[in-house]
Amino acid sequence: MESFNIWTTGCQMNKADSERLSSGLEQLGLRHISDTKSADIVVANTCVVRQSSEDKASGFIDSFKSYKRANPEKLFAVMGCMVGPDNKNLKERFPHVDLFMRPQQFEPLIESVANRLNMDIESCIKNLTPVRPQISAYVPIIHGCDKFCSFCIIPYRRGREKSRTIEELTHECELLVDRGVREITLLGQNVDSYGHDFTQKKSLADLLYAINEIPNLLRIRFLTSHPNDMSPDIIEAVATLPKVCEHFNLPFQAGADRILEIMRRGYTNDQYRRLVKSIRSQIPDVSITTDLIVGFCSETDAEFTKSHEMIRDMKFDKVHVSPYSTRKGTIADRKLQDDVPQLEKKERVRKIEELQKDVAIRNNQRLLGTTVEVLVETQNKGKWQGRTRTDKLVFFEHHNDFTGQLVNVHISSTGPWSLQGKLINTPNITSRKTTFPIALK
Repeated sequence: MESFNIWTTGCQMNKADSERLSSGLEQLGLRHISDTKSADIVVANTCVVRQSSEDKASGFIDSFKSYKRANPEKLFAVMGCMVGPDNKNLKERFPHVDLFMRPQQFEPLIESVANRLNMDIESCIKNLTPVRPQISAYVPIIHGCDKFCSFCIIPYRRGREKSRTIEELTHECELLVDRGVREITLLGQNVDSYGHDFTQKKSLADLLYAINEIPNLLRIRFLTSHPNDMSPDIIEAVATLPKVCEHFNLPFQAGADRILEIMRRGYTNDQYRRLVKSIRSQIPDVSITTDLIVGFCSETDAEFTKSHEMIRDMKFDKVHVSPYSTRKGTIADRKLQDDVPQLEKKERVRKIEELQKDVAIRNNQRLLGTTVEVLVETQNKGKWQGRTRTDKLVFFEHHNDFTGQLVNVHISSTGPWSLQGKLINTPNITSRKTTFPIALK
């Protein structure tokens, strides 16, 4: 047993889980390879937030049935949100799978591999920080969710909220920075709830202040936020801490108050708008991205128009829109009827995407001729690419290697999804607040 492959789909939390599991397997002496059929261990890290995601995962798992029969010595594991507390149905459906692991439950696989290799697993489980991370890394800070939105399966699959300690997280971030990471994104299904489950309550702001002190770390981000838990101290931390980027991912999910109520979101259209206005008044150069579900149970044309108006008025930098799909076991599945026709859902998605493209074009055009600070991540098709503090994707050409560095780029052309520019200089920056014009005011 020498190699492994982890197939990952879904959110950034899944990606972070895969990176942590990969670290544990590498510490056992295994190497990651890209060819799933050649790997001794194959792990499917699954997502079920939408039916299409679950179908994709099921198809991948099914594809290994004959391969497992022909290679019984191979180890095949399934993890992620497809795996719940009771896996009887999964075991009957996928008898060729050796292990089923719930989110963040890495020990069964690491223990199984260690036993086969006659190795100690204690150090591997204690330290699951990626050994060779990229310039940017994801760090889960809180697992689970207590919101129980009517459309969402996550609380049933990932459990209730459980925060990791500030000490543990600071240590992990320090290790990542020592290994070359320059930007850390703090993750949670509801990242703003961080620390609320502690006996002596802490907040996301407390964690941001602690991580901001780590030497050689250039940037800090966090996602995803819930409007109800976006507190003044979090906004103040983003406004004042030099390493925390001026960017919020703040889903509104629906524009009509009646739909928000049956979604169990806990806020109104007006409350969301006032929150965004408050954020922008304190952080003028902030960027705000959002999520939206169209075609939720009983959503009328007039109610969809409220969502369309929200996109038009708020001028978000990016909108992730998806048609509603019933998730078995959710409150909506049990109590509501999925009665909006599929063709109507697709048409509503099209209208939102068309509007948001126009909004993004206008937002980004305001950056034309300005100079932005970019953290260079990688080279793609002969061009260096990186992101601004406000999460704008920027491309530029240069013969030098600027990976992991902060550079200044003069923007010469803009599009809806990215910017093009010319390198100006490489500033000597360790940690500071940098602002530049963004069309969210």
